[in-house]
Amino acid sequence: MEAVKWGRRIRAFRKLKGYTQESFAQSLGISVSVLGEVERGNRMPNMALLLEISKLLKISIDELKPSD
Repeated sequence: MEAVKWGRRIRAFRKLKGYTQESFAQSLGISVSVLGEVERGNRMPNMALLLEISKLLKISIDELKPSD
């Protein structure tokens, strides 16, 4: 369930910042399928990926973190 919440937040911020899945995945150096799995909540991103995502989106991990 936690992965689903992270994925929804990542997708929302990605769209808010104007990235497509393709451009975002390419900027992160991951495949579109991996990004899709993260955004659907099928895969929990590790800390290194979360750091890259937050850096690319220009937000803190705390902003990205789902509120319970």
